[in-house]
Amino acid sequence: MQRRAFLQSLAVVGAIGLFPQRRSLAADAKALSVEQLPPLEGDLTLYLGRGEGGLYEKVLDAIRERNPKLNLQIRRGVTAALANTIVAEAKAGVRRADLFWAVDSGAIGLVVDAGLARRLPADLTGQLKAGFQYPRWAPVTGRVRTLPYNTERLTPEQIPDSVMALADSELSIGWAPAYASFQSFVTAMRLLEGDGATADWLRGVSRRAKSYAGELGVVMGVERGEVDLGFANHYYTLRLKAGKPDAKVDLAFTKGDAGCLVNASGVLALSEGDLPINFIRYLLTREVQSYLASEAYEIPLVNGVKPPAGLPPLGRISPPEVDLTRLADLRPTLNLMRNAGVL
Repeated sequence: MQRRAFLQSLAVVGAIGLFPQRRSLAADAKALSVEQLPPLEGDLTLYLGRGEGGLYEKVLDAIRERNPKLNLQIRRGVTAALANTIVAEAKAGVRRADLFWAVDSGAIGLVVDAGLARRLPADLTGQLKAGFQYPRWAPVTGRVRTLPYNTERLTPEQIPDSVMALADSELSIGWAPAYASFQSFVTAMRLLEGDGATADWLRGVSRRAKSYAGELGVVMGVERGEVDLGFANHYYTLRLKAGKPDAKVDLAFTKGDAGCLVNASGVLALSEGDLPINFIRYLLTREVQSYLASEAYEIPLVNGVKPPAGLPPLGRISPPEVDLTRLADLRPTLNLMRNAGVL
């Protein structure tokens, strides 16, 4: 979806109908259009985690354009740092943010665990897919852990469907241990497999691993044939293939383990009133969800919106059952990774 069309879809189009009755919203349980939402009016301060190449900023620009009476102030920063700031401000008796949009659910968990997030209405959370309905925060879009592999060096049949099996394989592997998404993946592995098995896995993989600064670098290294496969969120491969259709890389998925964890960006309300909640409703609209799927290749987590091209539907992926907010505490993960010699 081109930016102009996206802005036009959210632009002011005259009189806007108010919300349908809450009963019908719950019955629909799918993404609404912005034309079904009330206008946003008043002052809001949003703490926004950096990420996604400015596409989140374009969403916010479109919401502002549609709602000229909304005074939206944005504080940008690293997601984890903003979460810590929100908690520190609350301890000092100060609340400067009305909303927090984080690119990582671990940071969301830190704020939720501090008791600072408002409970969300059932008709709002009911629009989200099963497994992504949380009482105090709304996942916006998802990203699934994948194994990007070089299509000239491997066939799908040569790739284990267990991420744990890769520690004992002879495959060369690309990874980015210092990258936040990789560390969340290792945290999920700790929760599912235990610290001992995770430490053994890190040591096993490290014997055949090549390190990269980030996961786009991992995917590019796989495509160049520097390694057989790698660990990365799905959208890096899809974005590379969109710009280079003949790229020698494709996606493989493990089954039911941390290797196919579905993590999420998310938003929560910190202040009372209808305005923060209604702002969250805009992020869950069909227009915003479709835009982020087509432009950022992120996974819509609202019912009734198609996934990005090149990615199977969530129903055909077998992610593990993990409460995403439990990914908040990275300290044990970082200590384990240091002790294993990978950081």
